[in-house]
Amino acid sequence: MSRVTARVECKPHLWVGLLLTLFALALALVAYALAGLGKQGQMPSNFRLYGVLLAASFLAAWAVVRRFAPAADPAFFPVAGALAGLGFAVIYRLSGDLAAEQVSWLVVALFAFCVTLAVVRDHRQLDAFTYTIGLAGIALLLLPIVPGLGRTVNDARLWVQLGPMRFQPSELAKVLIVVFLASYLSRKRELLREATWKLGPITLPPPKHLGPLLVAWAVSLAVLFFQKDLGASLLFFALFVVMLWMATGRSAYLILGLVLFAVGAFVAYQMFEHVQQRLDVWLHALDPAKVQLKGYGQVAQGEFGMAAGGIFGTGLGKGQPWLVPYASTDFIYASVGEELGLLGTTAVLLLCLTLVGKGVRTAIRPADGFGKLLAAGLSVLLGMQVFIIVGGITRLIPLTGITLPFVSYGGSSLFANFIILALLIRVSSGPAPKGWGWTAK
Repeated sequence: MSRVTARVECKPHLWVGLLLTLFALALALVAYALAGLGKQGQMPSNFRLYGVLLAASFLAAWAVVRRFAPAADPAFFPVAGALAGLGFAVIYRLSGDLAAEQVSWLVVALFAFCVTLAVVRDHRQLDAFTYTIGLAGIALLLLPIVPGLGRTVNDARLWVQLGPMRFQPSELAKVLIVVFLASYLSRKRELLREATWKLGPITLPPPKHLGPLLVAWAVSLAVLFFQKDLGASLLFFALFVVMLWMATGRSAYLILGLVLFAVGAFVAYQMFEHVQQRLDVWLHALDPAKVQLKGYGQVAQGEFGMAAGGIFGTGLGKGQPWLVPYASTDFIYASVGEELGLLGTTAVLLLCLTLVGKGVRTAIRPADGFGKLLAAGLSVLLGMQVFIIVGGITRLIPLTGITLPFVSYGGSSLFANFIILALLIRVSSGPAPKGWGWTAK
């Protein structure tokens, strides 16, 4: 009876997932074709090649999801695929060379996505390697400061050079750190819930249990001090505080986290010139006396571009998004806003919100605390990345250098985000079925 029930429940996922994947593929190819027509007045010369690569990769990824995670929410992969496909089209519109690299990295990222689903047959496997994964995450995070390995690009020491290959280890580090936090906090949540002493009006657990919070604070300051990466520093500390709050339900951690953040932000502002400039840009980006200075013009051009796009946009290939520095990475959201308008940026935000919402919904399902925290942490990680970069471009918050998940140009980011997606799908589906059949058993 259980087998029949599993077959009935999984069958709709087959067709829904496949149709959504085909829709995402069609969206990517249509956007790519329109970018070529708008840019050159003709179809892109590599349309068939890239079309075949995208089609084969998308369908292979869907088949792997169907095989190893048949009970997963069918919208996860198609939504991410639509974001990646739209990002590829916008990147092609900006640079054909970058598009060739991006489609290559997309294929590699989808391969990593498939391998993750095939290897991690049960998310609880990861719970056995708590400290190993945590140490690996911190090591990757701090790897760029190692002499001889780290490389400084645009005043930030985020890159590692190994022979001809250059990558950002912090992208993979953030995934490992979420896994570590989910495992650690699920085991220590009862201890962290205890309140034995007071700090003013705030009740806190024993000081020895506050060590991880202070370590996270110290690591985030180290990233800011040595790597000059304001975005990663903010992301990692906020991620830890939010996961600590989700694990314990104690608002005291949020309050203490805000206090530590305020102290860290004040110290960083006093010590680092680039932090002072970021705040000044945020406040005075449209000041005529400063708009030509480094950093100010980037934000101003991004706002002018989105304003020029209006509601419907200028059309793919019809705007001038290359006027914005780093239009394919940090400012790809502004490029979308110029050529696809308010409707395009709203669609991107809704797709991102769908991913995060599906992830949060997934976090409710698992019976084990580790699975709940893992899905919640990965969802928060994606959501915070979107908030930090979109908030910076729209001047809701000071701008920090971080990528828009699945959309921005960059192999390291694409690679890490598809691993995040695979882990969310694994938690959503539960343990992979045994054997090589196509139904859950």
